[in-house]
Amino acid sequence: MRSKAFLRSLLVTSFMSFLAPLVMVGGGVVILALVAYLPGLTSISQILTSQILQFLATFGNGDAISGSVVIGFAFMLVGALFDIYSFYYRSLGSFGSGKGEA
Repeated sequence: MRSKAFLRSLLVTSFMSFLAPLVMVGGGVVILALVAYLPGLTSISQILTSQILQFLATFGNGDAISGSVVIGFAFMLVGALFDIYSFYYRSLGSFGSGKGEA
């Protein structure tokens, strides 16, 4: 029973940790693209968008999409490790030490 809950928690945490940086960076690029339609902010928006895409391309061997996926996988790994640690810490509290109980 506990292993099913643990696996479900691990999968949800990993999935959400993967999506979070993709949504944030993608949302930022979309917002900057919309800001480009405002008079006077076109050049600033284009400069910021190109800087973000160059940053992502650094992690993706020249491709911004690959860079986004690499960053997503890194966040996914960290989120999964935090979830595993949290599960382990909570399981220690159930053996009578009194720690980790909610």
